[in-house]
Amino acid sequence: MNLEASLLSKKERFKKVFLIIVFLYLFLTSISLMGSSLKLFGKGFSKNLISTTSNPAVGLMIGLLATAIIQSSSTTTSIVVGFVACGTLSIRSAVPIVMGANIGTTVTSFLVSFCCITRKDEFERAIAGATVHDFFNILTVFILFPLEITTHFLEKTAQLITGFLGGVGQGAAFESPVKIVVTPCVTFCCSMENRILGDMFIGKILLLIFSLIIVFISLYYLVRIMKTLVLKRTEIVFHNIVGRNAFLGIIMGMIFTAFIQSSSVSVSILVTLIAAGVISLEDAFPLTLGANVGTTITAILASLSGETINGLTIAIVHLFFNIVGILIIYPFKPFRRIPIFLAKKMGVLAIKSRIYPIIFLIGIYFFIPGLLVFIFR
Repeated sequence: MNLEASLLSKKERFKKVFLIIVFLYLFLTSISLMGSSLKLFGKGFSKNLISTTSNPAVGLMIGLLATAIIQSSSTTTSIVVGFVACGTLSIRSAVPIVMGANIGTTVTSFLVSFCCITRKDEFERAIAGATVHDFFNILTVFILFPLEITTHFLEKTAQLITGFLGGVGQGAAFESPVKIVVTPCVTFCCSMENRILGDMFIGKILLLIFSLIIVFISLYYLVRIMKTLVLKRTEIVFHNIVGRNAFLGIIMGMIFTAFIQSSSVSVSILVTLIAAGVISLEDAFPLTLGANVGTTITAILASLSGETINGLTIAIVHLFFNIVGILIIYPFKPFRRIPIFLAKKMGVLAIKSRIYPIIFLIGIYFFIPGLLVFIFR
């Protein structure tokens, strides 16, 4: 009887692991498809925004808005690197855009948190998990933006580093394994949309809606299955390893994000773990910071194929900005508590009324930066 129960238990676990892999693949594919659908009607607009900025404050808002539109700081910074490398954009004008991109990239995980909107406790944790990334990046910009405008220390430090590096490593390339796996499915969906509806705007909207539906479905089942399969064990692992050693958590987040080349994906996965109660907000925070550093690898790789050293300089600015932000905020408990405190407050507000996170989403990512760009340009 015990043997039969054990075999049944193993079969059940195998079934759950298989389903996690299936829904994780659907989740990763839908995130990529969502980004692709937004790029269909957003990338050209973002390029036009980025290439015509000179005011640092406007540059900051443009980086935020452009990244929120295409949902990828890697794409925004890679475009910026390309513009800087060919001389279209100066390094000084590019630095604020990179800072804004760091805030804009959090829009994906924020959208993912709405998958739990019908479940009170999970929604509170998911909103907190998504916005802790927001508040950390906003706090980092709040501290470093005025310093950079007055001293240009990021720009000068990056120029000093690239001066030592010279042109070493040009032509390096790396393909994200996640991108390799999900690209066939994304390409198929995009090509089907193009065959049926061509360049019609409604086709892009339908593709975006389809990707959002898949995100919601895949995350719903991921959270449900993970809670029953790995909740206790994963809680112990995260608490014993990440909870006791924040530095290791930062390194883990950095390596994982550098490997998949997307902080949007890695932080979105973290949001699902937080929502499911697998990992606490405090234990997830170092992993989020590591993701900020890991995502800079894409721009660095993009810069290595450039003909001038300027592209590499702005890529190092992106890396250095994230590292300095961690060094200024995380080691000091009063600073470290600010993003966590604000994120938890946002989670509490979210369950009081669903309108609060919606206002935050529209206001921070689109309305305020769009309005400021419109006024000052």
